[in-house]
Amino acid sequence: MTGRALPERGARRPGPPPPPLPPPAMGLCLPCMGGAVKDVVETPDPEIKRRQLAEAAEKRQMEASSRGIKNVYSVEQKKKKQEEIEKRIAASGSGGEGGLRIT
Repeated sequence: MTGRALPERGARRPGPPPPPLPPPAMGLCLPCMGGAVKDVVETPDPEIKRRQLAEAAEKRQMEASSRGIKNVYSVEQKKKKQEEIEKRIAASGSGGEGGLRIT
């Protein structure tokens, strides 16, 4: 070994100290003190907020309903076709009789 001493574990190297932190600015967080008035966010009108929430909910429902479906258009067409078939069956079988005829 040479005659050099190893620094202790966790010891700081000599050098200039870090610069001091600036003092906190008092009163800049309140709008009445000036300067922060433009930073204040006004709450939107309740009707506008309601409309925005409704639009967001519709968008989430549309995204959730189409999740996992590659061709959304074909699925919609199949649903419409199925509903149309059900309407035809309901209209043709509305004679008051059951589905089976006994002769």
